Amino acid sequence: MHYVATKICRTSEIGLNGNLFGGTMLSWLDEAGAAFAGYLCRAPAMVTLKMEEVLFRRPVKISHHVRIYARVHKVGTSSVTIDVEARRFDFEKELEEIVCSTRMIYVKIDDQGNAVPIDERLRTSMDQPLGDLMQRF
Repeated sequence: MHYVATKICRTSEIGLNGNLFGGTMLSWLDEAGAAFAGYLCRAPAMVTLKMEEVLFRRPVKISHHVRIYARVHKVGTSSVTIDVEARRFDFEKELEEIVCSTRMIYVKIDDQGNAVPIDERLRTSMDQPLGDLMQRF
C-alpha cells in the first residue's frame, strides 16, 4: 500500500456515539482514492464510478490521526480500481491499526464527462510494481 494522505478527526466530525461519522470517513477515502487515481492516470478529471463493500473495523475518536493508503487492484481501458485503507495511528505505540477499507473504481473523463481511455503506457506501467512511479507521489 502507498501512503496518500493524513486526516485528523475534529470535534465537528463526531456523531452521537462519540465516533467519527461514517460519511466523513467515506469522503476522506473517496478524496484520497481519486487523488491517487488521478496521479497514476495523469488526469485531473477522475470520477468515482463505484465504491464496493466498506468495512468499518474500529472507531475513530477526536484528535486521532488517520493515514490513508491505496494500491492499484486492476486497470481497465478508462478505469482504475483502487484498494483504499484508512489506518489510525497510535503515537505512543508507534502502531497503525486499520479502521476502514474499501475498493473503489474511478473513471477518466473528458471535459464533457465522457469516459476516455487511459494512456496505454500508463495502463501498462500500472500493471507492473509501482516502485519508481510512486517515488514521486
